[in-house]
Amino acid sequence: MPASRVWKPAPAQTQALGDTYTSPPRYVHFDRGPMPVTAMAADYQPGDVTARHQHPHAQLIHAVHGVMVVSTDEGQWIVPPTRGMWMPGGTLHWIRMVGQVQMRTAYIRPDAAPDLPLRSTVLGISPLLRELILAAIDVPLPYSADSRDGRLMQLLLDEVVLVPTLPLHLPHPADAGLRQICDAIIATPDTSLTLADWGERLGVDPKTIQRRFARETGMTFGQWRQQARLLAALERLAAGSKVVDVALDLGYESPSAFATMFKRQFGVPPSAFFR
Repeated sequence: MPASRVWKPAPAQTQALGDTYTSPPRYVHFDRGPMPVTAMAADYQPGDVTARHQHPHAQLIHAVHGVMVVSTDEGQWIVPPTRGMWMPGGTLHWIRMVGQVQMRTAYIRPDAAPDLPLRSTVLGISPLLRELILAAIDVPLPYSADSRDGRLMQLLLDEVVLVPTLPLHLPHPADAGLRQICDAIIATPDTSLTLADWGERLGVDPKTIQRRFARETGMTFGQWRQQARLLAALERLAAGSKVVDVALDLGYESPSAFATMFKRQFGVPPSAFFR
């Protein structure tokens, strides 16, 4: 990090920002104020990656254009334009941009509403919630609860509580051996190595590996590998790859086999997901 970045946050914020800057990152003006909800816009170029950071308030991360890969120490999530990412306050995370990304994000105080999500998760973004996020960006601060702007923010909170969560998460295990397996699958999703193959490589009984997968990820080895392939497929489809190329590159026997698995997981065929 360049030595000229010398802005120092308050002690409680040091870990949150991780580095020092000549001036506070722009989000600092939004993610720690007294208002229940604040919102801001930020645009990124393909391949941009944010620094590892955290926010005191929860964050609803949404992109009106482009796809984001959001990562924490516990896993990663693919967030296409029809979805949003809920990030609880204090969660260390970083974001990689797939294509041009127009991020529109809302910061929400943990006490702003009951029943807010307590864990990082991908949310469905309804047309109404999308418009509320866009409108919230233009709300001047501060605002009062009984004003039009205050009621708009309250409606945004109501929608966040109601929207469904979606299965776009790939959990990362802590076990070093499992990490080795998972890193290899992420690097080459079309790998044909079986659980028995990994057991032989690591000198561990395959049943032990399976038990560790279940304990640390909540998935079997096969389920984790399938999820890794599907999320890799989403990223490639977002970048403009053809369905047939994605299916064959990721080790599926045919495009139809890939489409069947994709629809079973996400409810729509791959050709319709980003619509």
